[in-house]
Amino acid sequence: MMTFGSQRPRVLALANQKGGVGKTTTAINLGTALAAVGERVLVIDLDPQGNASTGLGVDERPLSTFDVLNGQATLSAARVPTNVPRLSIVPATIDLMSFEREAGAASGRHYRLRDCLAAMAAEEAPDLATSYILIDCPPSLNLLTVNALAAADAVLVPLQCEFYALEGLAQLLSTVEEIRARLNPKLDIHGIVLTMYDQRTALSDQVVDDVRRFLGDKVYATIIPRNVRVAESPSHGKPVLLYDYRCSGSQAYIQLASEVIERERQMRAA
Repeated sequence: MMTFGSQRPRVLALANQKGGVGKTTTAINLGTALAAVGERVLVIDLDPQGNASTGLGVDERPLSTFDVLNGQATLSAARVPTNVPRLSIVPATIDLMSFEREAGAASGRHYRLRDCLAAMAAEEAPDLATSYILIDCPPSLNLLTVNALAAADAVLVPLQCEFYALEGLAQLLSTVEEIRARLNPKLDIHGIVLTMYDQRTALSDQVVDDVRRFLGDKVYATIIPRNVRVAESPSHGKPVLLYDYRCSGSQAYIQLASEVIERERQMRAA
């Protein structure tokens, strides 16, 4: 287990402006796998659809990320435990749809989540401090995603093994560069995780080869396979690691968590 001591948590934004790439699934199951090896993990659901919240079995949401971003609640007050030990979530509601309109042109609107995270880190007891925060972004490059990128240490990009994968990735990488230049100079690409890989198709192999050639060691070695059990688990309100620990999807997310932790060690040692 990585020990952060008195240092603040590592904040990873899971982002891709394309929908259906496995972003929420990765947030849920990577968070579960990290918690399983002893990390204290918080998932922040920034998608108005609230799929990460549903996928972790959270139905009642008296406080949400909308309340947090509007200053009506703290992250600590809004976070709720899940069925996974050491994993909690700040759930989302459809109210997030109005965040951009509510924020308007207010000063500091890009930094609301960053400021809330700083306040949470300052009040946490060292022995109960969160070590990883995973932000599940909406499938668009709107003000919610900008808040996530402005608050994050790094971006983890789920990328589906499909024909237009690299086209969408180029747009996201351009946005990351813009955020780094304007709002968050420390923002980095933590890694690209290839999802929904189908070993029966030549296309999946071609996408893997193209992405690795384009981005080199920024691409995680772990590939998430297309797996029925992964697709079924959200309807049961469970991460796939609780739904079917032995399936190929569960084992892939365990491997991904190991890679994330190892990259963190390397980055902290550099």
